[in-house]
Amino acid sequence: MSDPGSIFTEIPNIQHSEELKPVSSETFENILHNRRSVRVYTDEKIPANVVEKVLDWALLAPNSSNLQCWEFYWVKHPVKKARLVEALFSQPAARTAQELIVAVAKLDTWKKNRKQMIDLFNTSGEHIPASARAYYEKLVPVVYNQGPLGIFGPFKRIVMSIVGLFRPTPREPKSLADMRVWAHKSTALACENIMLGFSAFGYDTCPMEGHDSARVKEILDLGSNSEICMVISAGKRAKNGVYGPRIRFPKEQFVKII
Repeated sequence: MSDPGSIFTEIPNIQHSEELKPVSSETFENILHNRRSVRVYTDEKIPANVVEKVLDWALLAPNSSNLQCWEFYWVKHPVKKARLVEALFSQPAARTAQELIVAVAKLDTWKKNRKQMIDLFNTSGEHIPASARAYYEKLVPVVYNQGPLGIFGPFKRIVMSIVGLFRPTPREPKSLADMRVWAHKSTALACENIMLGFSAFGYDTCPMEGHDSARVKEILDLGSNSEICMVISAGKRAKNGVYGPRIRFPKEQFVKII
């Protein structure tokens, strides 16, 4: 059986290739610049097929180990939508929005999705590198399983600290808190796809972290292993929808060349 850790260092002997789509850097830059946090929307509706396509694009986002630790709730039911707006403190970006999408980070679906990956390996008919199979069969359960109430965490921390004295070692996730960070990182990447996707269609968005998470989870009937990453509102911006020019501090403050 292959060493599951070799998936990080070995180049697999596979022949897969994909044709690249034509792209334009100018168009992408326009999409980036057009994406603003819009606080007030008009009454113009967004076609349902646009929302569906944007959600398809969300699912194309990169994510940790392809475990797809996310769910996206397109809230259309009038009563639930009204309750969601209230849980968002009735801020204009929610109150005037045509559509609301709740991005949920999932802490526990890695088990189910890991099994799906192994099942795909078994039924794909393609050559699967032994290191990839070993990674999902052996390493993923060790890395992501934190045990009941996170009891494995202290032991993981000790083991990783000792091993890390001798070689580069993955230090996280080693606690339930780390699992939250892990799930939110992947979910946030998908949220960017949603916002840029709406921008590509000529619509606007606002990512909202200001919400009553307990009420949002109640509306969506979510359990303790679900975390609200953000709520994204969408619509066509009103004339007063953007409150001011985009402000960014000097590049040198954030980009370090070492």
